[in-house]
Amino acid sequence: MKYTLALVFFALLVATVHAASIETNAERMARGLPPRSPSRLYKPSARDVANKPKPSSKPPGGSCSTGPVQCCNQVVKADNPLASLILGLLGIVLGPDVEVGLTCSPLSVIGIGSSTCSSNAVCCENNSHGGLISIGCVPIIL
Repeated sequence: MKYTLALVFFALLVATVHAASIETNAERMARGLPPRSPSRLYKPSARDVANKPKPSSKPPGGSCSTGPVQCCNQVVKADNPLASLILGLLGIVLGPDVEVGLTCSPLSVIGIGSSTCSSNAVCCENNSHGGLISIGCVPIIL
């Protein structure tokens, strides 16, 4: 009987302490304590991750939504010494990981201009520097 009474008292004590420890972040912050980190109620499965669509970095079928497809002699990162020199002379500041095309010309598919590219066929975001340099280039497959 003594053990049963002690066990019931211990269970009641544990339940009381556990109930008192569950509090909202507002109550914790009012006491000067930091908020608890949020608990994640949803755990994504491997199937959910596999079904998530992945963005493509290459435009399909040789098309380019930002202007004509360019044929560039070189495609380098903006921190390349030659690219840095040209960008500096033009007063353009870019991050070091931005791909730029050097000495580019538009690639025509219909017959005006050249329809083949022996160097690098790219789609660039900014082609407004007279073919000297094109900014934000992504290689494409013709």
